[in-house]
Amino acid sequence: MKVLAIETSSLVASVAAVEDGRLLGEYTINHKKTHSQKLMPMIKALMDTLEIAPKDIDLYAASSGPGSFTGLRIGITTIKAIAYSLDKPVLGVPTLDALAYNIPNNECMICPIMDARNDQVYTALYKWENNKQIKCTEDMGIPVTELIEMVKAENKEIIFVGDAVPKHQKLISSTLSVKSHFAPENLMLQRAASVAQLALIIAAGGRMEKASDMVPFYLRKSQAEREYEKKGLI
Repeated sequence: MKVLAIETSSLVASVAAVEDGRLLGEYTINHKKTHSQKLMPMIKALMDTLEIAPKDIDLYAASSGPGSFTGLRIGITTIKAIAYSLDKPVLGVPTLDALAYNIPNNECMICPIMDARNDQVYTALYKWENNKQIKCTEDMGIPVTELIEMVKAENKEIIFVGDAVPKHQKLISSTLSVKSHFAPENLMLQRAASVAQLALIIAAGGRMEKASDMVPFYLRKSQAEREYEKKGLI
């Protein structure tokens, strides 16, 4: 099965093609959040290089959230449009699941953290068990201090990964001491290859979606919506 996956939940824009678990190619940019301008040219460049036509793709996948409201909308709308025009199935892959999947099988817990502003993070906890990555919590949007207390209670070594690591690494290291580790730079940020691999695993379990049913997962309301609520406008 050939999968084309994209990742647009943050500053990173990433496109990958995978066939039966083998990475055919990946194109990633981590420079300015202009997904609306860069995403389609990236998809075309990757497919042209691999000599793959859109009709050759069996499954289209996208990181579904949480993350940037605008980025998620652009990514999912793009994938839906391509898949719908070709009558191909799609899959939305939770962003935190894919980010955690950057970290290979090991005995530590894994904690992806994405910057949610105001010293808050989007996060969840994972572990490897019998060569499968297991999700131990629901997706959360919480203050980083609350996450640290949660991790303390687990009393296990843990690997942090994600775009919020540079912002909170000093606090995490000083609070959790030797129990905290951080992903290497080449695995730190979102990757479309991880989205594609998880999409293959999900599809093998019998779940795929129609393009018309694919929606982003925001986890919480946008800043604009929260401001409107404060003013009693919604």
